[in-house]
This record gives sequence, structure tokens and C-alpha cells, in this order.
Amino acid sequence: MRREWGLEALIESWTLCEADQELIVAKHGATRLGFCLLLKYFEIEGRFPRRAGDIPPVAVEFVATQLRLDPRELVGYDWAGRSIKDHRRQIRAVLGFREATRGDQEKLTGWLAEQVCPSELNTDRQREASLARCRIDKIEPPSRLIYDRILASANRSADQRFCATTLARLSPETTAALEALIAEDRPDDTNDAERGGGFFTELKADPRQLGLETLLAEIRKLDRVRAVRLPADLFTDTAGKRLARAGAPDQRPRPKAGGTPAAH
Repeated sequence: MRREWGLEALIESWTLCEADQELIVAKHGATRLGFCLLLKYFEIEGRFPRRAGDIPPVAVEFVATQLRLDPRELVGYDWAGRSIKDHRRQIRAVLGFREATRGDQEKLTGWLAEQVCPSELNTDRQREASLARCRIDKIEPPSRLIYDRILASANRSADQRFCATTLARLSPETTAALEALIAEDRPDDTNDAERGGGFFTELKADPRQLGLETLLAEIRKLDRVRAVRLPADLFTDTAGKRLARAGAPDQRPRPKAGGTPAAH
């Protein structure tokens, strides 16, 4: 949650309405303040704060003022006891949310692997997308630890799907040519290992000092790559970020000077 809040933003997001006031009739002091902060935080973020420090101090003061309480009352709120569990349960019920089940976690993993991870590789933005999805589905996000496992699993699945899809588009001849090149990088004995690997190792190496010999060596590399005969449309539907990470050429259609996609 952002830390800076102007007055208008505080009024819009942290004002207690009449329905909120009805929920705290039997609550007092730190319990009253803590409950209201949990409620408003969840309305904004779609999840609960893990500790008092997650809530902006200016928001604590704004809500405390409405309750005619001292903001320092929050120090007395129990963040680990039975009361906060009851408060969370009550807030979920009021807002129509529920805790995520194992099935929800698996569904979220599949959604991320199919819809988000193929084109978005930044884990922070993946997390933001999954939090937004949970909010749409009215599900309280799982713990941070479980979330990390979900993201890791979704990324593995997306990577495996990318590899499987790419391999499925290759002809038997192209596959055989690639396997032959890969075999060059598998040392058969100590002497092979000492030579520094085969074509793929050479391909990934930086060019040597500029000169005719270097130019000819790079041309030979290019000729060997072209001889593999990769399909021209192999990566047309693959996100540019994923291609950049894999080091593959971006084969997606590029717009012409007038802004119209190039014909293929």
C-alpha cells in the first residue's frame, strides 16, 4: 500500500460509513480502531495487513479521529490472537470474500501460467495481476509463502509450455539438425571438455577483436544457424520479453513506416 495520502484520497478511501459504524457498536478502544483499519485496508487492497506497520500512519490518525480515539491505541491491538481471526472472518463475510482453498490456489496457478507468465516475466507485476484476479473472484489471497510457491509453479509451467510448443513446431529434419549441434557441446571425454565445447558454446561467445578473421568467423556462425532452417513463424505469437530472455530473434510482424503491420 502507498504511504503518501492527501486529504481527498483519505476521505475517499478511509472514511467510515454508517454501515461500518454498525459493525463496531460492541467494540471499544484498540479493538474498535484495529477492526476499522482492517476493514478499510481490505476494501482498498483486497487483503489484510500483516502488521500495524503496513498501515500508513496518516490513515491510522484519520480513522482514529473519526472514532474519537487516540491513534496510539493501535499499540494495544493484538495482531496474533483470536480476536483478529474473528475480525477477519467478520470482514470477509461482510464484503463477500472467502479464504482461498487448495483448489483456488491450483486455479490461480493455471491462470497465471496461461494468461500472465507467458508475456510478463516480472514477478512483482505477476503478483499484482494475481492479486487483482483474487479480488475479482472474491478470494482472500493466500499467505506470502504460498504465493511465492504459486508464482514459481506458474513460471515453471509457462516455461515448459513455451518449450513444448516451440519443439512441436519444428520439422523432424530441423530437430535432427539441432540435436547434432547440441551433441557437439556434450564432451565425450576429458579432451573434448578441455577444448571448450562445440558450436553452441562458440555461438554464445562474444566476437573477438574486430578484423577480417572475426568477420569471417561470424559469417560462418550465421551460415550454420541458417542451415538449421528454423520456421520463419516460429516465434510470431511469443511475447517480446520472453524472446529477449531466451536470446531468440523477435519474429513478430513489425509496422511499416505508415503504421500498418508488415505483411507476411
